Amino acid sequence: MADVHRWRLAPDGLATRRQLRALGLRPGGQDVVAEVHRPRRRKAPLVAYLYRIEHAKPVRPMTPGRAAALAAAMLARRTCPNCLTDAGYCIPRSLGMCVTCHDTPPIRKDTV
Repeated sequence: MADVHRWRLAPDGLATRRQLRALGLRPGGQDVVAEVHRPRRRKAPLVAYLYRIEHAKPVRPMTPGRAAALAAAMLARRTCPNCLTDAGYCIPRSLGMCVTCHDTPPIRKDTV
């Protein structure tokens, strides 16, 4: 069981994933050392997992292959399946298509 600390009372030398990333580090396979619990009213507390900074490893550099794969994935998220154009933003999953296609009424063939 990891140590549990209250919000803002974690000991020095521990950091969350985001804090490690800001330092240019990653957990590097180490186990969670402690947890920070932030209390909330009428809900379960928010939990953040902490890792040792001295055991963290440097972030892996971005390779050309990883950059190309990331660009292709982002293009797929921006491409509207309805009109097949790059919307310039990530298509909302709740709509399933770009906002323009969603807001445009469909053309009925029986009225033409």
